[in-house]
Parts: sequence; structure tokens; C-alpha cells
Amino acid sequence: MNIPHFCKLSAIVLGLCLPLLAVAQQKNGFDLGNALVKPDTILHGGPPRDGIPALNDPAFTSPSDDLPWRPDDLVMTLDLDGQSYAYPVGIMNWHEIVNHEVGGRPVLVTFCPLCGTGMIFDPVVDGATLTFGVSGLLHNSDLLMYDHQTLSLWSQIPGKAIAGPMAGKVLDRVRGRHELWGKWLQRDAGERKVLSTDTGYQRDYLRSPYGDYDHSDRLYFPVSEESRRYHPKTWVIGLEVDGEARVWPFPELENAGTPVQDDIGGQTVTIHYDRDVPTAWAVDESGNELAVTRAFWFAWYTFHPQTTIFRAGEDN
Repeated sequence: MNIPHFCKLSAIVLGLCLPLLAVAQQKNGFDLGNALVKPDTILHGGPPRDGIPALNDPAFTSPSDDLPWRPDDLVMTLDLDGQSYAYPVGIMNWHEIVNHEVGGRPVLVTFCPLCGTGMIFDPVVDGATLTFGVSGLLHNSDLLMYDHQTLSLWSQIPGKAIAGPMAGKVLDRVRGRHELWGKWLQRDAGERKVLSTDTGYQRDYLRSPYGDYDHSDRLYFPVSEESRRYHPKTWVIGLEVDGEARVWPFPELENAGTPVQDDIGGQTVTIHYDRDVPTAWAVDESGNELAVTRAFWFAWYTFHPQTTIFRAGEDN
């Protein structure tokens, strides 16, 4: 073998491959070199970084009759410091992330239309307040957020950074609910404020860009774990306590009648179900409401394949 010729050829091949490897370690401009998941499972969702614009200076207004929301429109809600905020899903479908403050406290409101997950977080990590945008990437069909300060990628459902300088860090959850606009207006909630449609962007907030996705059995993107025990878009709430994941599918809650008492992670919780939304929430033994995850069945399962499942009529 001509060793010098072989070495020269190897150097050429390596020189050609290194740029390809570098590209493979980046997507939408994010460095995946230290990703906690396989980089090839981080997929382009379609839009570029910030192609779905987060709301970083959101305007809020008081509820009034001239707002476009109908009584049965879905809103995410947050009760904090004597105030109740509503984030219409009609707006969240188009923006997915709201960065704002409630009484001087930073709050991160997120929504993934593909997983049906509306989740609220405390964006303070190690004493630093982070703000977030939409990366245009997905993992297990779930929204990958990124923080503006370090460009780390964060997976919404686990609330965990999976790539970048923050990899391994976890956001604390903030309790919120999903409610119908009409019911939110009627309940005793203190001073009410609703996210304004005056976002600075031209969007049809009365139309979902995802059509009948909520009811279809199809997924737009692959996931790592699947179960056909329920229709993929069956609504559930899930909860993790001391490393145990448990899920309450809404058809099971419908059959069981609520409230129901159940155990998870050595704690007793009470589950309440509202079929009109539909939604459910959980309280602990002291009556404190817990931060549950309302999601499509497929989304909860792919992130929690070892989950236990509440079933009506069984000795749970």
C-alpha cells in the first residue's frame, strides 16, 4: 500500500466529512453537540427559529363583550397574587410561548398544539431569569423551546433542557388550568385579565392552523414510544410524584365519576373532572391544587412509557 497516498486520501475524505458532521450537530442554528437525546430524533417542525413568534411584550385587557371569544372557547388560566390571567388557546396556537410578569414575578406560558399541552413554568434557573422563544424544532412531536440567554433547547413536557449550556436543568412548574371562557368569567377569581389579540401580528385567532388534528388518529411526527390502549388524541391528565408517573384518561374518569381518590408516589390525591371542557385537576390531602399535565394520550405515554394508568372499576 502506498502509505503517503493513503494518508493524503484519508485527509481529503476527513476534510469533506467534517463539515457534514458539523452540520449534523446543528439544526436551525442550535448546537446539538451535547444533546441528551439522539440528535436524529430532534426534527425540523417546518418553521425556522422564531418562525412561530413568541409574545415577549404581551398586552392584556379586561374581559368585555367586544372580545371575540365564545363561551365554549378554551383558555389556559393562571391564578396568582389575587389576579387571574386567561391565555386563549386561539392565540396560543399561533404563538406557543408568552413571556411576561405577574406582580413582578416572571412567568413562562407555553402551549404545544401537536401534544395538546398547555404548561406554565417558572423561568428562573440558578437565580437567572430566562426568556424563551420557539426553536422550530421538535422532539417526540413536542415543542422544543430555547432560551435567549444561552440558546439551550428545552423540551416542554419534561420541562428540561436537552441541549446547550443548560442541558440537564429543569424548570419548576407553576399550577394552571384549562377552562372554558364562559366558566372562567363566572367563577370567583379576583381581578381578571385576558391576553389581548393585539399581538402585533396578523393572525386569524378564531381559526386553528391545525384543522382537525385534535380528533384525527394521525401524528405529524414520529415518537419514540407508542401505545394504542387509547386513541392517540384521547385527553388525559398526568402527574409525577417522587419518580412515579401516573395518568388519568378522561374516558376512565367519565366512567368512574368524580371526584376520585387515588395514590401516587406515596401520596393520596383527589382528581376532579369537568366533562364540559373537558379537563381535570388534582389536589393533595391538604387541598392544594397540583401542577398536572393535560395532554393527548400519545404525548404523555411517549415521555412516560412506564406510567401507571387509572382505570375505572379497578382497585387503584
